[in-house]
Amino acid sequence: MNSFSYLLEEPQKRLDTFLAGENELTRSAIKKLIEDGHVFVNGEIVTKAGRELKIGDTVLLEIPDSEPLSIRPEDIPIDIVYQDSDLAVVNKPQGMTVHMGAGNADGTLVNALLFHLDSLSGINGVIRPGIVHRIDKDTSGLLVVAKNDRAHLSLSKQIAEKTCHRVYFALLEGEVKEDRGRITTYIGRSPVDRIKMAVVPEGKGKLAITDFEVEKKFQGYTLMKFTLQTGRTHQIRVHAKYMGHPVVGDPVYGYKNQKFKLKGQLLHAAELTLVHPTTGETMTFHAPLPNYFTEVLEKLK
Repeated sequence: MNSFSYLLEEPQKRLDTFLAGENELTRSAIKKLIEDGHVFVNGEIVTKAGRELKIGDTVLLEIPDSEPLSIRPEDIPIDIVYQDSDLAVVNKPQGMTVHMGAGNADGTLVNALLFHLDSLSGINGVIRPGIVHRIDKDTSGLLVVAKNDRAHLSLSKQIAEKTCHRVYFALLEGEVKEDRGRITTYIGRSPVDRIKMAVVPEGKGKLAITDFEVEKKFQGYTLMKFTLQTGRTHQIRVHAKYMGHPVVGDPVYGYKNQKFKLKGQLLHAAELTLVHPTTGETMTFHAPLPNYFTEVLEKLK
């Protein structure tokens, strides 16, 4: 069992909200840890997620040893860009789901990781071992995987505090006028279609900030560089649509009539910068655009 302690520096925060901000664990995982008696405030067990905290309170979080995994390892080839005893960086292909969910019990990145890696963190439970953050099924590119709980908490905190930087490239419909800028909105469930995410009024969703910069303009298309300042579900895809220039090939937020025969959106997580949990070294990883992406760019030339 691993233990992590925190000193509260801001008042009037719920216990579950505070821990979510510190670790970016799933809300359900935090709630379960609290209810199971694994959280202490000023030395006393607290089982209410809504417990209010004040300046100077100390919070101790215990992470029990992970349960035996019920997901079977699968010998699925994956591109492991880097790995050591604490973490692995993987270049996920388009079409692969990150973890098990409704309709995909196998063939996921987690199934592949269980086969290829010697260990994975257990904080996110048996369904999502090692998964610190996700990218969409039909988005390709880099994501970091934690191989132990200590590394998981460190990486999650970096994402929450925006010290872990993620850069994406996307081909957008139309020619974007602005060369660079920042999109700041709130993103939540679409009031029209609950399967989709959408830009919503303040108070109806979470703050979402995306920086963009034009890489190259083509006739009728724009190759764009996006840097995430927050990590909301479908953030770049929703913000691209909000700009009036959806991602090419996006089956959810894009145009119905597509010029190119694609299996998903042309969106790629090309760069990932993080601080190593043990050494403190700043590390940057790159993944080139996949072939199907570059083929489209060649056609546009």
